[in-house]
Amino acid sequence: MTTAPPQASAPRHALVVRGGWDGHQPVETTDLFIPFLEENGFTVRIEGSPAPYADSEYMALVDLVLQTNTMASIEKDEFTGLKAAIESGTGLGGWHGGIADSYRTNVDYLQLIGGQFAAHPGKEPADHTGEQSDNYVPHRINMLPAAADHPITRGIDDFDLVSEQYWVLHDDYNDVLATTTQAVRPWDPWHRPVTSPAIWTRQWGQGRIFVSTPGHRVDILQNASVRTMIERGLLWAAR
Repeated sequence: MTTAPPQASAPRHALVVRGGWDGHQPVETTDLFIPFLEENGFTVRIEGSPAPYADSEYMALVDLVLQTNTMASIEKDEFTGLKAAIESGTGLGGWHGGIADSYRTNVDYLQLIGGQFAAHPGKEPADHTGEQSDNYVPHRINMLPAAADHPITRGIDDFDLVSEQYWVLHDDYNDVLATTTQAVRPWDPWHRPVTSPAIWTRQWGQGRIFVSTPGHRVDILQNASVRTMIERGLLWAAR
């Protein structure tokens, strides 16, 4: 009696949607994670716009959407397709403005994600040079108690960055794993510290959503803690 050879597991499908503002390096940053996805059994399709979201037959096959598309726009049928796919089990993950500052005029997208970039207050105005670095400030990412046993954040302690620190408008449907707090400074108009989520997840229908606000450019995504959480977050979100 012979036995059949073991069958290889079918690959999962990841869709990478990248574009928008070039300052967030959408090509270079997603290129950091595409080999990781392939090593974890995903076939990867790369697109420069959200147009594939409108293809319901294709989206039904997608297990994970990795999106970095800052300050872009989305058509009604594209958003409808994305939302329907997530509600049916497709995962969505991303970082920084590529997910938390996309499609500003679509309020349903903002509800889906659960957090919208509002500001990244930077250095003292007298120190501005007109470069992106005007908005780079030292800040801490604080891991919450819920992070200790979560598969995305287990084993990761508080850590410090010098980069854009996102002030995020958000709601309490998010499951927040880490926060960051904007300080009170003499040149700013607020009068007490403001804490925003930095790492969160969200369940939407049958789908999972993962968001990391750290991730401004390649150098931040190469930080060991940031990269580890994003890699784990993408796997956690995937169907």
